[in-house]
Order: sequence, then structure tokens, then C-alpha cells
Amino acid sequence: MVDEADLERTLGGTVATGDGWFVLHTSDAPWMRSARFGAGCRFEGRARFPQVGVNLRVVEPGTPACLYHRENAQEDFFVISGKGTLVVEEQERPLRAGDFVHCPAGTNHVLVGAGNAPCVILMIGYRPDHEELCYPVSAAAAKYGASVAEETPNQREAYGERDIEPTAPMWPLWEH
Repeated sequence: MVDEADLERTLGGTVATGDGWFVLHTSDAPWMRSARFGAGCRFEGRARFPQVGVNLRVVEPGTPACLYHRENAQEDFFVISGKGTLVVEEQERPLRAGDFVHCPAGTNHVLVGAGNAPCVILMIGYRPDHEELCYPVSAAAAKYGASVAEETPNQREAYGERDIEPTAPMWPLWEH
């Protein structure tokens, strides 16, 4: 049998302190905000989930969730509420609540908020033993401030100085 993980309340939110199953409400989980990339919630505790990454993102209209990139693992996205734009392989696709996006390994992509309200996206990605990232230059993503100036495989180089800080839970924005 798999044991239940202990949960610990920290200044930033409630986190699992070890392996095991757990239940964590979004309003209790740690939330972070970036002026450039919106807000997000990670459900992981002190250790990352070894096989699958799961997080929730809230992006305002015109705000990208991250930089245009590809990696050697699949990523999937489900739009919970609001509208968005998917920039994928230099094409743009409108997204709305209920849309599911599948990106096989090697797919260039970024999601951007659209419409007149925040876009809430559930993000799920496989975690390979060896992660490979690439941030290519993209004219389509640049329209949203989501492209690098020069291609790089280095995440720190792509993002530069991060502006991430703790924030209050965004749960009430989309609960209704």
C-alpha cells in the first residue's frame, strides 16, 4: 500500500513533505506570480513529481504563459476557463474553455491569454530522465512577447532574470 504524504503549511502555502498520495485544494497550494508570464500554482511539494509535471496557470489577455519552446517530452494543456491563443509551429489557433491541446515531443509552442478575462490552463507534461529544451526565435510568438532574440537550449539564458514572487491564490478568479 502507498502511504499518504504529510502536508505542511508554510508561509507560501501547503506542500507535501514527501512521497505518497495527497489531496490539496488549489486555494491552499503555493502560488507564484510573474509580471511577464502570469500566475501559477504547483501541486508538488518539496520534491518534484518524478514522472509527470502538473501545474495550473492563470494568464491575462495578451500575456504568454512562458516563452515559445520545444522539449523532448510531450505536454498537454486543458483550458478550464477564459480564452487563449495557441502559437504552435508558427501558427496561431484560438482556444476557449473546454479545449484540449496535445503537443508531442519536439513541438514548438506557447499559450497566451486572450479575450477580456483571465485564461485558466491546466498544464501537464511528461518528465524524461534527461530534459532537452530549445527556445527558438519565433515571429508569431514575438507578437506576444514570447520569443527569444536568439535561439538557445539554456533556460536561464532564455528567461534571464526571473521576476517570480509569491502571490495570493487565484482560485476565486475562476471558481464561479
